[in-house]
Amino acid sequence: MTSVIEIGRISSRGQVAIPQDIREEMGLSPGEKVLFILEDDSLLLIKVSSLSWDEITKPLREAKKKISKEEVDDLVHKDRK
Repeated sequence: MTSVIEIGRISSRGQVAIPQDIREEMGLSPGEKVLFILEDDSLLLIKVSSLSWDEITKPLREAKKKISKEEVDDLVHKDRK
């Protein structure tokens, strides 16, 4: 896959349009599912249809190893404020 860099905008409803060049490069069509993974200030978008459940959830399992239950509790309380 080649590198494609594009800038998008977030709508007032929090929606982001994936630029056409990126949709074409990833083979994304309307109605397809994607997985969003947020790590620090980076957002990873993964096309779901071409991955197995184990591949999709691997980053989530790895992230789980990096954070303790206490840290999760702290984050939940912080977000609720």
